[in-house]
Amino acid sequence: MTIQEQLFSLAGKTAFVSGASSGIGQHTARTLARAGARVVLAARREDKLRQTVQAMQDEGLSAWAVSLDVTQSTSIPAAWQAAQKLLDAPVDILFNCAGVLYVERFLSQGAEDIQKVFDTNLKGAFLVAQEAAKHMAERRSGAIINVASTSGVRAAGHLASYGAAKAGLLHLTSIMALELASKGIRVNALAPGNIATDMHDQFENAGLADRIRERIPQRRFGELEDLDGATLLLASDAGRYITGTVIPVDGGQLLTWM
Repeated sequence: MTIQEQLFSLAGKTAFVSGASSGIGQHTARTLARAGARVVLAARREDKLRQTVQAMQDEGLSAWAVSLDVTQSTSIPAAWQAAQKLLDAPVDILFNCAGVLYVERFLSQGAEDIQKVFDTNLKGAFLVAQEAAKHMAERRSGAIINVASTSGVRAAGHLASYGAAKAGLLHLTSIMALELASKGIRVNALAPGNIATDMHDQFENAGLADRIRERIPQRRFGELEDLDGATLLLASDAGRYITGTVIPVDGGQLLTWM
């Protein structure tokens, strides 16, 4: 193994991935496992989790599943404890990815949908990160990656509640990084642009996809694999001196708002 491979290796590490039943979370669980980590996948949709875990195990990867609903505060410590029991070890890496998308004009966004977005994308992410940090602080070691969005960096139509929640998550990342650095915990954020997932179909359904694609300098939506490099950097020893940063993975989309 070369020095570069050693830096990005997650051999001997353990990881917890929230929102792992589909999309970015599901893909990243496999990415972390392929890099050598033992991974616990957590989400509400247990049937999809079981299917994913089975597929990973068939591939020879170390993967387990636990039930987690980030909108239910009692679910979070229970899921974390279950994960550590399955791993028979403390968790080294949190990939904090549970989220929902709501595409609607500002004046038409309903109170229940707004609440769901904030409860999942901000409050839920906050509580999962807090649970992780409590345990990591005891060992004075850990890496937390919050999955935000470029919508939290710049204004985008039809994404008022989603963008506001992700902006809050980005600011939370900075505060966490500041407070937790002395405890040996690194906290960073990924800010994906428009990544081709099932969730992204909402833009297609709203007739916005072509317009969005035209505003991306690379003229394409991102693939899930496009997130792998930044994720492994932040999760591994290659990023050991990186904390409090936000890495956009967006094909240059943010450049069009500068």
